[in-house]
Amino acid sequence: MGNALFIVWRESVEAILIISILLAWIRERGDTRIGVHHLWAGVAGGLALAGFIALAMLGVHGWLAADAQELFQTAIVFAAAGLITHMVLWMRSHGRHMKRELEAGLSRAADSAGGASVALLAAIAVGREGAETVLFLYGLAMEQSGDTLARLFGGAGIGFALALATAWVILSGARRLPGRLFFRVSEVVLLLLAAALLVSGVERLIDLEWLPPLIEPVWDSSALLEDGSTAGGIAAAFAGYRAQPSLMVLIAWLGYWGVVALLGRLQRRSAA
Repeated sequence: MGNALFIVWRESVEAILIISILLAWIRERGDTRIGVHHLWAGVAGGLALAGFIALAMLGVHGWLAADAQELFQTAIVFAAAGLITHMVLWMRSHGRHMKRELEAGLSRAADSAGGASVALLAAIAVGREGAETVLFLYGLAMEQSGDTLARLFGGAGIGFALALATAWVILSGARRLPGRLFFRVSEVVLLLLAAALLVSGVERLIDLEWLPPLIEPVWDSSALLEDGSTAGGIAAAFAGYRAQPSLMVLIAWLGYWGVVALLGRLQRRSAA
């Protein structure tokens, strides 16, 4: 429940912030060619795109045979981990200038395309965030069933409600929750979630005998923190913790953080 809540919260906040920036720009510009209805038309289009992607994924899942379903689900888990990582790195480089870049791009596009430019940008923003959310939730849902699955979607609903409140607080300029602090903290949690998804995907490949476990287990820390306990379950869902990890899982987990550190360093150098 917690990881679904956080993912929907973060993704929804980004989409809501973009919509809010577009709305403020429309009202400030006062151009009769561009109205609020163009913005909401784009939002509706983005939601429709995300819904279409969800239906397409469910259709593909039902069409595949049992073995192919396992591979498809594993690919979705890896794709979700990759998208989360890409999103964090993208926000690091563009987040601080997002408002200025959006407004500059809108001004250029509005001169040639009018209201269609606002609708298209809103559709792309909402569709992108919605599609990523669908992919993330699908990857998480592959690990759940029954009541646990219901709690996952319940957490997603709570996450969206919290996103509305969070976006309002940020846009109101409240000192208690600076936008920069919000994005920095959420970046760390998202990267931990991506690492957890990567671990889950590697374990799936080991179960399918596509990867060898190498050494299993490398250690047993169940006496300190069991996977099945409440704290252990949280650590497993949010960081990829395993009380009895295989060497292959450890290599994947450490390799992920090594790649993230390298990409972050290259990003800082290019920005300098």
